[in-house]
Amino acid sequence: MMRQYELVERVQKYKPDANEALLNKAYVYAMQKHGKQKRASGDPYISHPLEVAAILTDMHLDESTIAVALLHDTIEDTTATRAEIDELFGEDIGRLVEGLTKLKRLDLVSKKAKQAENLRKLLLAISDDVRVLLVKLADRLHNMRTLEHMSQEKRARISEETMDIYAPLAGRMGMQDMREELEDLSFRYMNPEAYETVTNRLAELSARNENLITKIEDELRDLLVANGLLNAAVKGRQKKPYSVFRKMQSKSLSFEQLSDVYGFRIIVDDIPACYRALGIVHTRWRVVPGRFKDYISTPKQNDYRSIHTTIVGPSRQRIELQIRTRRMHEIAEYGIAAHSLYKDGENGEGSELLSKESNAYSWLRHTIEALAEGDSPEEFLEHTKLELFQDQVFCFTPKGKLIALPRGATPIDFAYAVHTNIGDTTVGAKINGRIMPLVTRLNNGDEVEIIRSGVQVPPAAWEEIVVTGKARAAIRRATRMAIRKQYAGLGHRILERTFERAGKTFSRDILKPALFRLGQKDVEDAIASVGRGEMSSLDVLKAVFPDYKDERTTIKPAADQGWFNMQSATGMIFRLPGQERTAKEATEAAKTSEGMDPLPIRGLAGNVEVRFSPAGAVPGDRIVGIMEEGHGITIYPIQASALQKFDDQPERWIDVRWDLDEANKSRFGARITINALNEPGTLATVAQVIARLDINIRMMTMGRVATDFSELSFELEVWDLRQLNQLLSQLKDLDCVSTVKRVYD
Repeated sequence: MMRQYELVERVQKYKPDANEALLNKAYVYAMQKHGKQKRASGDPYISHPLEVAAILTDMHLDESTIAVALLHDTIEDTTATRAEIDELFGEDIGRLVEGLTKLKRLDLVSKKAKQAENLRKLLLAISDDVRVLLVKLADRLHNMRTLEHMSQEKRARISEETMDIYAPLAGRMGMQDMREELEDLSFRYMNPEAYETVTNRLAELSARNENLITKIEDELRDLLVANGLLNAAVKGRQKKPYSVFRKMQSKSLSFEQLSDVYGFRIIVDDIPACYRALGIVHTRWRVVPGRFKDYISTPKQNDYRSIHTTIVGPSRQRIELQIRTRRMHEIAEYGIAAHSLYKDGENGEGSELLSKESNAYSWLRHTIEALAEGDSPEEFLEHTKLELFQDQVFCFTPKGKLIALPRGATPIDFAYAVHTNIGDTTVGAKINGRIMPLVTRLNNGDEVEIIRSGVQVPPAAWEEIVVTGKARAAIRRATRMAIRKQYAGLGHRILERTFERAGKTFSRDILKPALFRLGQKDVEDAIASVGRGEMSSLDVLKAVFPDYKDERTTIKPAADQGWFNMQSATGMIFRLPGQERTAKEATEAAKTSEGMDPLPIRGLAGNVEVRFSPAGAVPGDRIVGIMEEGHGITIYPIQASALQKFDDQPERWIDVRWDLDEANKSRFGARITINALNEPGTLATVAQVIARLDINIRMMTMGRVATDFSELSFELEVWDLRQLNQLLSQLKDLDCVSTVKRVYD
């Protein structure tokens, strides 16, 4: 276990003027508070915060952050309080320790919803001060290093969470070495067999090529020095087990097929020297086509800058090269921790300065914006994982602004990355000056111009096309709002009719006092519930006017009528159970609706709150609407026997009428059955008649009903009732047809 003086010495190596008194006080306080507590390994508990602090000293962090690392478990696991820490160490350190404590109390190793909620807490805490992230990652790294002392179940769960959240988060913050170690440790416990296999194969390869890395390092260094780069440093290494395994999985390769197991870094003084080194290497050795990336001119979103190339190098070995300056190397090693601005800030000023310098921190800020958009925790977790795991492509707006997107992103993702409003109003895109489909995958360097329309609403299907969490969240939100708006529009019209028939005047303001009785949080939700059929308009009327009585009037039937037409206060027409009704009688009954016009229905023109019964209905039919919970209105022909089950629910009946868009005509579904002779050519004859009338057959079934007769059932798509009646008439005239009738259910 590290001693007090050793920790102080580690900090003073990179910061000679460090506040030694603060470090000593934090060390002693943590030691006293944790006392005789033990870890699962049997080690004194104080060893854990000490190791977390040691990890942070490797990143050259300031003494305040080291003190927070020493204290990060005191509030949670000891008798320490926030007030006590504030008094001894200051409010800044107290705030950070408390922020880490809140995260600790609800460990992410849990069910999805709780895990997602804690990811929200983590990101919110990080957005307040990035040092929370650095301590949390160091805490997780040490826990992973000592995970063998936990139960097998906990090892698997903690490793999965580390792979899902912490490793990619470290990568997004530019802390690549920490990401690789977290991935390797997680891989070891998540897939022990694969880990052991890959590790053994790498050990065999290393033994076989014992001096290869040193040989290549020497040859590369000698070449660079001979060409004037006297201060160039070359360092080689074998790739980590998880990196090798991931490549084997993603490219479906065996271990023997991997040709770039070794990676080398060339570190030089400045940016011009990077490109000189690249030219020297490419002149000496053959380049592997398609394996060159310049992250110096176009940095990654996490601030990573370097030139990547793959060559067939010394000993004819295929090797990956990364060429960077020393400052770039520091950022690649420590990521966001390499930015020193926050160290000098006080009272939060440092974090603000850091956010301006660091693209990685800027990404975090953009991710936090999603927290305010009202997505469920599960959706947020899904979206954040998508953002964390994706590689990137870099595209440009027409004005030259750089937009970083996940690989596989589309112009829709691009539009939402620029601004949510631009995404919502997108109707098309130009890629490099050419109009291209919105499903086109973007490539590095593409210039994208978004074509917009003020009346556009993003289709729900876009959710399956986009790859960024921000785009998916915005599309879901816009879809929900559009559906709610449509249901609210329908509900508003239904409520207007209900209130008018009761002699009342409907307004949105009149609903506000009754919201608590209706169990709704706002007026729009209440109206939309009526539109969805989840709440009847009569219930709303009674909630607004508690003294209102639902009076029904009986209309005396004519002598030749076999049913009674009754009308409720809502104006919905219904009949007594067991009575039969004809279309003519229903039409006459509808005239008793006190002169109210039926609701217009535009067929299949996209109103999500309207659907048709299984047997369909066609323009010209007398139709009636039934409010169904969660489905809005279902349209039935008035002859449908299925309407009988709604006899005792008059409030669900809606009088509706056709409202066709002549400029965009649609076909409508209808069913017919034909009793025909069972002989060759019958089906062909029937099909010819249907085709001549420009009617589409959607589905057909056939069954034998007698020795000489078969029943043909057709699901058709017709323009209107006139066309359907014309078909029925012509089919009846066929010699091979015995009977033909329309099916209403």
